[in-house]
Amino acid sequence: MENFSNWLSVVNDFMWTYFLIALIIVTGIYFTFSTKFVQFTYLKEMFRLIKEKPIKNADGEQKGVSAFQAFTISAASRVGTGTIAGVAIAIALGGPGSVFWMWVMAFFGGASSFAESTLAQVYKIKDRKGLFRGGPAYYMEKGLGQKWMGVLFAFVISITYGFAFNSVQANTIAQSLHIYDVDSKIVGGLLAVLTVFVIFGGVTKIVKITQWLVPVMALIYLFIVLVIMIINYDKVPGLIAQIFNAAFGLEQVGGGVIGMGTAILLGIKRGMFTNEAGLGSTPNAAATAESTHPAKQGFIQTLGVYFDTCLVCTATAFLILLYPGLEFGNGKLKGIQLTQAALTSQIGSIGSIFLIIAIFLFGYSSVIGNYYYGETNIQYLIPKKWAVNIYRVLVCGFVYLGSVADLEIVWGAADVTMGIMVVLNLIAVIGLSGVVYIVLKDYVSQYKKGLEPQFYIGNLPIKISNADCWNKKPEKEIKIQK
Repeated sequence: MENFSNWLSVVNDFMWTYFLIALIIVTGIYFTFSTKFVQFTYLKEMFRLIKEKPIKNADGEQKGVSAFQAFTISAASRVGTGTIAGVAIAIALGGPGSVFWMWVMAFFGGASSFAESTLAQVYKIKDRKGLFRGGPAYYMEKGLGQKWMGVLFAFVISITYGFAFNSVQANTIAQSLHIYDVDSKIVGGLLAVLTVFVIFGGVTKIVKITQWLVPVMALIYLFIVLVIMIINYDKVPGLIAQIFNAAFGLEQVGGGVIGMGTAILLGIKRGMFTNEAGLGSTPNAAATAESTHPAKQGFIQTLGVYFDTCLVCTATAFLILLYPGLEFGNGKLKGIQLTQAALTSQIGSIGSIFLIIAIFLFGYSSVIGNYYYGETNIQYLIPKKWAVNIYRVLVCGFVYLGSVADLEIVWGAADVTMGIMVVLNLIAVIGLSGVVYIVLKDYVSQYKKGLEPQFYIGNLPIKISNADCWNKKPEKEIKIQK
């Protein structure tokens, strides 16, 4: 296993150092300027849309998945153990400067997230149950006309989320219980059984669970960290200065020396893992929403990037940087155990107990969200019930294996498969950037007239092929309700 871990490390260093970071940043900058800073210009509109009422049919029943429910499916994957354990790993290995590069990644990644989620809505389809499905595999085939690319992406994301990322979530939950000497095999078995219960219930049950679970667990965690920040208010300016100073130079604390390159690498890798901007995962959730315009999910999912990085990840970062025993470089504490130690140092032993509960809720909801991404793409590859059932069994197996595996292996495997997803997705999104601009322009045109944006491909100046869910002309114009 040591040889496998070393191999993963070599592959990761090559992929992320030589081209992935540049691709992520350049793509984010490209969409930021070409859309005139869409991720900030329409921030107010994002909050309006997140409160938008679900679309109903003639009988007054909700049609499909609402905008808010699609947001919570993606948040269930975003706001997982990466926001607690992943941030701790980034700071422990990359220093406080890695937090700054997480912010940079979110800043430019918001534009990439808008583009990919909008495309997911444009090229979504209806399945046999009348529910929407979509994502990168669909816009690669229907938009770019590259079915081979869609098949490859669907295969990679199914492995990444169902197996690699779920292994990370399970591993972090198991690691959090090591403080009480709980056997990881017991934890893995319990998680596997719980996963069986939920994923065999279908997407409706997934939506019902994530709709209330994610906001509640995130708000409780944020409240506790906020109280700690208030208590330590005099130290906050120093923490912010430490983050900015370390982002552009060498940081020497606790016997470790961290260079700028390491801070950038860890900040962007862990930032990508947590907020998923440009990764190609969030579009799978965005496509499920019943919406009147594709850009609406683009705006809503961009808000999710800020919620994850600017709130949850930043809260974790400040908590860890307050820890007096923090060591950079080769410190003994990494991941969830470092966050546990930091919280315990502030509020006592109850902090460790709370974090065990929180990490279970964060991690378990992420397992649910991750599975849904995988299921969507398995149905794209093999639209048969037996294929989905086999995938479900394998997912449960990897939840167990992740619980008992080494931390370095599960995170290393996640980084490798995540890197492959990034390359495929961003190439496709850039290739379809013209569609993104046309859709955004159509939205803005209606919005400025005070109309609730409704999308109809017949109204566009150029033809968009294969956007089959948008070929029905709206019956009437609707004014925006203020």
